[in-house]
Amino acid sequence: MKQVAVFILILFLASPAFAAKPEPAKVTLSGRITEKGSGLSVPGAVVYFPDLRNGTVANGNGEYVVQGLPAAKVLVTVSMVGYAAITETIDLAVVSTRDFVLSPSVTEMHDVVITGTSKATEMRREPVPMAMVGRSFLRENASTNAIATLNTVPGLNAVSTGPNIYKPYIRGLGANRVLTLFDGIRQEGQQWGEEHGVEVDQFLIDRVEVVKGPASLIYGSDALAGVVNLLPAPVVPTGTLRGAVLGNYDTNNKGMAGSVNVDGNNGKLMYGGRLSGKLASNYRNRYDGRVYGTKYNEKNVYAYLGVNRAWGFTRLKFSIYDNLQEVPDGSRDSTSRRFTYQVDEADTLRPIVSNSVLNSYDIATLHQHVQFYRAYAAASFNLGNSRLTTDLGFQRSIRREYSHPQHPELPGLHLSLNTFSYDVKYNLAERNAWSTTVGLNGMYQRNDAAKGTELLIPSYRNLDIGPFLHVKKAVGKLDLSGGVRYDMRKFRSDAMYTRTDPITGFDMSTDANASDSTLTKQFDPHAQDFSGVSGSLGAAWNLNDRLTLKVNMGRGYRAPSAAETTAQGVHPGAGLMQLGDADLKPEFNLQEDLGLFYNGTHITASVELFNNYINNYIYNEKLASVLGGDSIYTQDGQDLPVFKFRQTGARLLGGEVSLDIHPHPFDRIHFENSLSLVMAENKGGGGALIGDSTRYLPLIPPLHTVSELRYDLRKQVGCFAQLFIKAGMQVYWAQNRYYSAHGTETRTPGYILFDAGVGGDLLDGKGRTILTFTVRGANLADVGYQSNMSRLKYFEDHPENGTGRSGIYNMGRNVSIKLVVPFNLRKQAPSVEP
Repeated sequence: MKQVAVFILILFLASPAFAAKPEPAKVTLSGRITEKGSGLSVPGAVVYFPDLRNGTVANGNGEYVVQGLPAAKVLVTVSMVGYAAITETIDLAVVSTRDFVLSPSVTEMHDVVITGTSKATEMRREPVPMAMVGRSFLRENASTNAIATLNTVPGLNAVSTGPNIYKPYIRGLGANRVLTLFDGIRQEGQQWGEEHGVEVDQFLIDRVEVVKGPASLIYGSDALAGVVNLLPAPVVPTGTLRGAVLGNYDTNNKGMAGSVNVDGNNGKLMYGGRLSGKLASNYRNRYDGRVYGTKYNEKNVYAYLGVNRAWGFTRLKFSIYDNLQEVPDGSRDSTSRRFTYQVDEADTLRPIVSNSVLNSYDIATLHQHVQFYRAYAAASFNLGNSRLTTDLGFQRSIRREYSHPQHPELPGLHLSLNTFSYDVKYNLAERNAWSTTVGLNGMYQRNDAAKGTELLIPSYRNLDIGPFLHVKKAVGKLDLSGGVRYDMRKFRSDAMYTRTDPITGFDMSTDANASDSTLTKQFDPHAQDFSGVSGSLGAAWNLNDRLTLKVNMGRGYRAPSAAETTAQGVHPGAGLMQLGDADLKPEFNLQEDLGLFYNGTHITASVELFNNYINNYIYNEKLASVLGGDSIYTQDGQDLPVFKFRQTGARLLGGEVSLDIHPHPFDRIHFENSLSLVMAENKGGGGALIGDSTRYLPLIPPLHTVSELRYDLRKQVGCFAQLFIKAGMQVYWAQNRYYSAHGTETRTPGYILFDAGVGGDLLDGKGRTILTFTVRGANLADVGYQSNMSRLKYFEDHPENGTGRSGIYNMGRNVSIKLVVPFNLRKQAPSVEP
């Protein structure tokens, strides 16, 4: 916490918001927003400047005023639910009034994104393949975890280890190949671990932007497969002080969640915060009953402070994530198939878990304690028609995995990672329709791994530096985009020696000069430098207002993680002995993308295809014993499989097809359909031998479709407004293309899931929202299924058990009930979605 406090103080003192300096000339933009055809005002319409992070909401007469703007060319968006958004560039040096006319529409293709590009861009003009989901989607598809909510987005999947641990996968690639951002700041929390989830408060997320391809050009290493940017809500309008109280209950695991937020803006200062908490018992399904080891108890704190001025803006933000998380090991009684638990280090006899324990909320002795602290500052400086942006961040990730039942206070794995990240971009003034950005970003990390008893990786230091150049050119209806980047990483790890603790009997790290006859060298010092060139080149051609063609080619880069190069020890959370390889090389990929998008009056459709080849693809392989069977490492009475990181060549190809129909004259009906396909092959190289069992790659999602029929009732019905009702179906084909070598993966049968939901606003007599409610049912048929992306599928110590089943099954039927009660402390402001 000391590092966090010092870093916040530095940010505060360095912030231009608190420095004495002459103010540039301030500009005010005002006008009125009306409906096309009728000429009626559109109260509640949002006027927003993405690059300035400033905006307002139209009043009851459709009038708006935005103050403190720079005299420069800026991108503005005007949006309102039920209307086609307007996106255009305005020169505020010559324009001070601007009226907007919104056209009623049930389709939308004018979303503006800030991820994967150097500045805010209309998505249909960005060649890089992208997806964006807003507040409505997140509300209507809410799950037990923020990443799990994205599972139905075409091209996205998640690897899970229970209901609260999800890691995003994009087009068949995940882990350190997908960079997760929170509010544009890279998330660094030991994400190399298979059961290490994303440490973020799901109730903070207002919008998610996804880059479905190499984004190393803008973000460097770890963005080889793409980016998931989790974005909080924008600041509230000037003169507003409001908040909300949220409550949620999940019937399957008796999950309870609560959250309260307050946000204010007095015209000079933006401020706010949120407190959240959630806990759950063990989830259940029709085959396993309640699954022991899947409880969690999570708490979150978030606060921010900021200003908007003519010179630019500054935001200071701080968050705390604290999670007590169980992870199952799959142990069962061989006769009854009931779950058992470890009671001593010898682990020779395991009692059966009682029903009272299965149904309680008490966290077991063996669990993980994950703490994540984040402080960061975002600033933008308007320099005429140029702009300088900076993002500086500090993160501290503390992970403790408790694996000793007779020493509950002693963590097996104990890691403390400090990360300082920086991102500086200079957007030059546009000339002859050329937009140019030069930038530099990277991070410095220091990881302390010398605590605990399971010394899996050494302590290390890591420095990343990456300068880049990004250019865009608009030629009529054609938008060209491209750039180049050079990354450098310096990795240094320390030697580590161990001795036996005379009290506990476990290994512990010790000084290399200790005069102890039992001194053992666990890790040698290791120094390695990585570097690579990445880039992108693409075009978006808007043939007309409805049809867009996109072509892009991107080259990505990823340096091996610390675990991949140096691991040598037991990972208690994953239940395996992990070996690294110091000779691993950086991964490079080349991905070609082709997309065709149609946005009609009653139909929205798209076809996106990709071909991705990866050199030096790193994967984790279970080792075979020289005597036959699996290689086994025995520790404290437990037999653990041994895995080692390997490299090979890999090819992934596939795509997504989407079709959204609004049948005339029932435009409020949405019939949305999507199909996602990834086909992946092991192409060999790097010493990897290709046979029938190694032909494919691990953790590749099967062909699957998502269909949803939804009806939005925008008109008020009695005391209800913004009502929706929907029903959906997800069809997952069998995954017959799996990495079967040494039992790493097995065939996964297909399955079909059904869901439904209803929601809306309850109004008082004056038309004000009293509460917003959402009821959603998932897996309504209570199907017993195993996703091939669930790690629990392979948690089984009696695979031959006479039932025809092995491993743990996914969650059964779950009904989620969410209530949000808003409150206004200063001024009534319409609730709208930017």
